[in-house]
This record gives sequence, structure tokens and C-alpha cells, in this order.
Amino acid sequence: FFFFSLFRMSSALQKKRTFKKFYFRGVDLDALMEISTEEFGNLVTARARRRLIKRGLTRRYYALNKKLRKAKRESVQGEKPTVVKTHLRDAIVVPEMVGSMVGVYNGITFNSVEIKPEMIGHYLGEFSISYKPVRHGRPGIGATNSSRFIPLK
Repeated sequence: FFFFSLFRMSSALQKKRTFKKFYFRGVDLDALMEISTEEFGNLVTARARRRLIKRGLTRRYYALNKKLRKAKRESVQGEKPTVVKTHLRDAIVVPEMVGSMVGVYNGITFNSVEIKPEMIGHYLGEFSISYKPVRHGRPGIGATNSSRFIPLK
């Protein structure tokens, strides 16, 4: 009887499950969507702040945001928007991009990245690795004869 009531209580707890609300530097996502670029620039790190406020953004970044907005607008409700391909690995993820699908070029292919709220303030290039990670401890071209030979038996 005790285990049954414990099971019933745990199933009741699972039904009430709520998701943690996302905050970026103390500002929730809904408020982030409505603030200007200048105000958002004051929330990000110093490197991104210099880029957004002091130097300003070039036409390429505005064109990327425009394409992302269009893809999100034309997508069916409840489905992911179409992938927008870009070479702009140095583009800073702004709140407006959240929910979009971006194909980030890594030098060979375009890696599809779904922009999540946790990515705000980071660069697009951080989510598309441009090299193959080194696998240490395996014999390679420069290995000696004894370590290169691996018998079948």
C-alpha cells in the first residue's frame, strides 16, 4: 500500500512539471525581444559590446536577420523554419534569432544549428566546429615500425 501511494504521488508531481524560465543577465526572453540593439549591447560581454555599439553592424548582418525573419514568418505554426545558410561565423546571436534554423559554414559544409535562448551573446561559429578533433594515442604516418604493425591474431 505504501509503495502504491508513493507511486501515485510521484505521478502527480510529474504532471505539474514546469519549465525553468530563461533569463539573460537578469532580463527574461520576452523583454529581450523588445529592447533595441543599443540596450542589448549593454547586456553582452565587452567584446560583443564593442562590435554592436561602437563599430556597428554591416549590411551583411542585417541581411541575415532579414532572411531569418522571413523564414520564421513563412514557416508553418509548430514546425521549424527553413534553414538559412550563411558564412557569417562571426555574427553574434541576438534575441531576434531565437527559434531560427541557421546553416553555419565550417569551411566544407553548412552545419544546421537551431538557435536556442542559451546561445544569445555567443558567435554562430561556436556552434559549427571547423576542424576534426585530434584523436590521441593512435598510430599514424609518423609512427615507428613496431607501433604501426598491428597483427590480425
